[in-house]
Amino acid sequence: MRSDRVKKGIERAPHRSLLRATGVIQSREDFNKPFIGVANSFTELIPGHVHLQELARLVKEGIREAGGVPFEFNTIGVDDGIAMGHVGMRYSLASRELIADSVETVVQAHQLDGLVCLSSCDKIVPGMAMAAARLNIPTIFLAGGPMETGRLPSGEPVDLISVFEGVGRRLKNEIDDATLETLEVYGCPSCGSCSGMFTANSMNCLLEALGLALPGNGTVLATSRARRELAVETGRRIVALVKENIRPSQFLTPAGFRNALALDMAMGGSTNTILHTLAIAREAGVPIELKDINNLAARVPYLCQVSPATPFVHMADVDAAGGIPAILKELSASPGVLNPDAPTVSGKTIGEIAREAVNRNPEVIRSVTNAFAPQGGLVVLFGNLAPEGAVVKVGAVVPEMLVHEGPARVYESEAEALQGIARQEIQPGDVVVIRYEGPRGGPGMPEMLSPTSAIMGMGLGDKVALITDGRFSGGTRGACIGHVSPEAAERGPIAALRNGDRISINIPERRLDVALSETEIKRRLAELPPFQPRIQTGYLARYQYFVTSASTGAVFRNPWNNGNKP
Repeated sequence: MRSDRVKKGIERAPHRSLLRATGVIQSREDFNKPFIGVANSFTELIPGHVHLQELARLVKEGIREAGGVPFEFNTIGVDDGIAMGHVGMRYSLASRELIADSVETVVQAHQLDGLVCLSSCDKIVPGMAMAAARLNIPTIFLAGGPMETGRLPSGEPVDLISVFEGVGRRLKNEIDDATLETLEVYGCPSCGSCSGMFTANSMNCLLEALGLALPGNGTVLATSRARRELAVETGRRIVALVKENIRPSQFLTPAGFRNALALDMAMGGSTNTILHTLAIAREAGVPIELKDINNLAARVPYLCQVSPATPFVHMADVDAAGGIPAILKELSASPGVLNPDAPTVSGKTIGEIAREAVNRNPEVIRSVTNAFAPQGGLVVLFGNLAPEGAVVKVGAVVPEMLVHEGPARVYESEAEALQGIARQEIQPGDVVVIRYEGPRGGPGMPEMLSPTSAIMGMGLGDKVALITDGRFSGGTRGACIGHVSPEAAERGPIAALRNGDRISINIPERRLDVALSETEIKRRLAELPPFQPRIQTGYLARYQYFVTSASTGAVFRNPWNNGNKP
C-alpha cells in the first residue's frame, strides 16, 4: 500500500505516534488497513455543501465496515450564486485550480491509498476530478445531491433562476417587491445543489457517465434517505477499489469522455461542462478538440429537457423518471453513440447499467424516436468572431433566435452591461457584447447570470442575443453565447467590435461572425492600447498570469513545457 511509506517499519514510529494522536487510529490493526482520504468540501456558505458533514460521517462508516481507515480533510468552495454580480465571481473558476492543488497536496503529503471526493457545486466537482486524474489513485465521487424543487404557495414550481429573472421583472415594474420576496423565499427550499440542470447537477450527472460515481450520484435528492444510503455504499465501494487497484485512468479514457459528452448533449447540460470536461481530459492526457464536440452533438438526440430549458421539469423529476441510467438506456438506442463496455466504479459497465434501468416517465426522459430535438443540447460555434470557438446551450434557445443578425451593443465589463440594461439601453434585435471577462481579462471568467436573467426578465429573451468571452451560469437561457475565444484580453476579434457592427449568429450552421474583413479586424486590434489587468495583486494576479484560453479548458500553462501543456 502507498500508505506503508508513512506507517511501516521501525523508522516510521514517529509517524505512527502522530497518527495515533489524531484519534482516528483505533488499534494496532488499523496500520494494516488501507488509509482512505475523504476530501470534504463542506462549507456553511453553500446550500449544496452545508450537509456534507453528515454525508462524510456516513461515508466513513462505510469505509470502516469494509475494512479501511478513513481520514477526513477539507477544501474550499465558492457559491456562484452568492458570488454573482461582484468581484467575488472572479474567484469562482479560479478556485477550481486551488481545489485541485489542495486535494493533490494532502493526498501526496500523506500517501493515502484511496480517495472519496465529497462535492456538489460548480468548480468543486471538476477541481476534485482534475486532482483525481492527476493523482491516479483509486477514487470515487459522492455529490451532496440536488435541491428539492421550490414551490410557490400556488403550487407553481420555481428555482434560483426564477429569482434572478424576477429581478429583471422588478426592474421593468412587472412585479412588486412583495412578489419578488415571495420568489426569494420559495426559490431555494432545502439544502442541495440548485434544482435545475445547472452546472453543479450537470457535472454530477457526467460523473456517472464517466464511471467515477455510483448510479444515482447526479439525481438522488440531497434530503432523501436514498442519498444517505448512497453515502454508506460509496464508503464501502472505495475500499474494494483500493483492494482491486482500480484507478481513475481506467475510467478517464476516450470512451469514458465520449460517454460523458454524449450524456451532456442528451440532457442539455450547462455550457460550463465543456470547459470543465476539457480541463479534466487534459489532466488525464486525453485529447479533446472543440470540433469533436460538434461531431458528437450532430449524432446525439436531445432527450431530457430540464430547467432552465423548461420551467416545469427539475432534477427531482429526472430522478423519479429513472435518473441518469434511464437516460443512458434511451441513448443506447442511438447506434455508436455510447461505448457500452466502458467500466464504472460500481463494477458494472455503462451498458449493464443502461440495460438494467427503467424509464418511468417517457415525457421527462424521451426516447430517441420522440426526442425534443434530433441533435444535442450543446454546440460550439466558429467564425471570424470566434476562431477558437464559442459555446451555446442550444437546448435553451427559443427557435426564433437560432438564426439572428443584429447590431452590436458593446460593453467593456459585466458591471457596465448591467448598468446599460438597467437604463433600458438594450433594444429588440441587438446583440449585446460583454468583453474583457475571459479567463485572463476578467480575471477568472465570471458568469453572466445577472445580465442574462435581467434580459429574460425584461421580456427580451426572444429578441436579443448576448455574446461574451466570459461564461454563463448553468441556469442561463436564451441566445447566450459564451467562451468566445480568443478572448479580448488576448486580442481576439471580439476586442475589435464597435457599437453598430453587424453580428451574425447561425446556430444550425455553427457560425458566429461579424461583417468585417480580416484586414479591418487586424487594423482595429493594432490600434488598441495595451491590455491593463483589472487586478494586479494576490491570487487572481497569479491566476491570470498562468491561465490559458477557454478553448483549452482555462487550465494553467506549464512553465516547464513552454506553455504547450498543463
